[in-house]
Parts: sequence; C-alpha cells; structure tokens
Amino acid sequence: MSQLARVEPKSSIPSLDVSENDLIHVLENSVYPGAARESIKVAIDYCRAGRLDPLQKPVHIVPMWDDRLKRMRDVIMPGIGLYRIQAARSGGYAGVSEPEFGPDVEENLGGVKITYPAWCKVAVKRRLATGEIAEFSAKEMWKENYATKSKDSLAPNKMWGRRPYAQLVKCAESQALRKAFPEISAQPAATETVTVPIEVVDPETGEIVTIHSVRGPEQVAAKATVVEQQILPEYPAESFAENLPKWRDLIESGRKNADAIIASVQRHATLSAEQIEKIKALVDQDFEEIPAEQVA
Repeated sequence: MSQLARVEPKSSIPSLDVSENDLIHVLENSVYPGAARESIKVAIDYCRAGRLDPLQKPVHIVPMWDDRLKRMRDVIMPGIGLYRIQAARSGGYAGVSEPEFGPDVEENLGGVKITYPAWCKVAVKRRLATGEIAEFSAKEMWKENYATKSKDSLAPNKMWGRRPYAQLVKCAESQALRKAFPEISAQPAATETVTVPIEVVDPETGEIVTIHSVRGPEQVAAKATVVEQQILPEYPAESFAENLPKWRDLIESGRKNADAIIASVQRHATLSAEQIEKIKALVDQDFEEIPAEQVA
C-alpha cells in the first residue's frame, strides 16, 4: 500500500504560512524597518497566537527606555486596529459614533503655537445578549494624552502637532472599546500614553518622544513585554518653596524658560496645577510679589 504524503493544515492567515525567515525579511523591510529580528519574531508569535495578519500591523514594536536596566528595550504594543478586530470578532460590535469635540484651545506649548480640541468624546455600540444596543462612551482630554517631542520640552511631537484631532480620536475610541468589550483587553494602545514621563519611539514617526500618561489599556497585550513603571510622588511643598526663587533666577538669566523647568521637574515628581501656574507666573512677576502663604 502506498503511503500518502502528510499535508500540514494551513492557517487562515496566508502570511503566516510562509517560512518564518521569509516573513521576517518582508516585515523588517516594510512593516517594521529598523526593528531587531528578535523583536519581529515576538510580534509574529503574538500575531500567530491571536490569529492576526502581521502584514496588517495589528501591533507595534516600540523601543522604551528601561530605567532599571539603563537601556532601551522593545515592547510589543497593540494598535487601535487590533481593538477593532477583536470587537468585530466578538459578534457584538455594532459600530462607533462620530467623534464629538470640545472647544478649540490655542496655546503655546514649549515654544510651539498649537490649536487643539479640549476633549473628544466617542461612543462604541455593542449588541447585548438581549438584542438591545448599548452605548459605551469615553471622553478624553487632549492635554492628558498628547506626547511631547522630547523629555525636556512641553511641545507636542510631530504627529500630535500635525494631527491633534485625529490622535485624540484614537485615544477616545480605544477607551470606549475597552469599556464596551472589557473581555478583550485591559492594556493601553500605541496612541495612548502613561501616567509618568517615559521616553519612547513613536511607532508612526520614528521620533523619540516623552509620553505624559498611560492610563489603561490599548497598547500592550497579555504576552507583551511591559516596562515596569514607577508612580511619581507629588512634589513636596517645602522643596517647591525653596526652589521657586532659584527657578526665577534661571528664567531671568535666560538659561531656561518656565516650560523647560516644569518638564524637568516632572521627570521626577508630579507638580500640581497650582504649582505649575506659580512657575509660569515667574515670567511676569517678581518673586517678592508672591505672598509667602501662596508659595507653600
């Protein structure tokens, strides 16, 4: 009796059927240029486990600074496209509303004049087991999400400066998707940010940026390598009172501006809104004119 050749079952994702070396070669020359082959392999394994097409770039490879190791390390972060895929696969996804924006805000951030929406609200619709359509909305503030162009600047990076509305929409939609489909993910996405200043490479621009705040879920998935984050303490009132005149001298001498001082301090501690306003006030006021009880 002749033997039949064993035929391995193919996956439903054509790109995952080619040899791994060939797939890595394609990805490193198109989807993930400049990424390490080991990191691309992790991204492929991630996609294979989730039945995702790596050529559609459902996840990003984001180099992050690990303060403990004192070096950059790659982190696999899902993009908003992955959230949409997972919601659609659930069978309950019933669409998303048009974004609603808050009033425009004109501000000078780190020497860059920019107009951005104060907030964006998006609602994701889910069909419940009863057949009813429920809406899950999320409202995200631009100032709490935008990424800066460097660790010593409050200026937005290239993408957030060029597309302030589109970037915020993705953050709001990601949050709404997590609310509507909590079983899908509990990690934040590549567009979103972190609660502590951390340097990353923007997956869309390749620019090294400092992120202000990662709240919840849209980027890293269950098997992602996550950089441990340290919650920054509040800036002590005593230290603030002691350093305020020193900062005034730096501003008057022209060696630093208020935004640079604020950005530098917030690498190590969290300034309150009141403290930030007092630093900015040094540009226009003499320190002696600020009542002592307002400094603490």
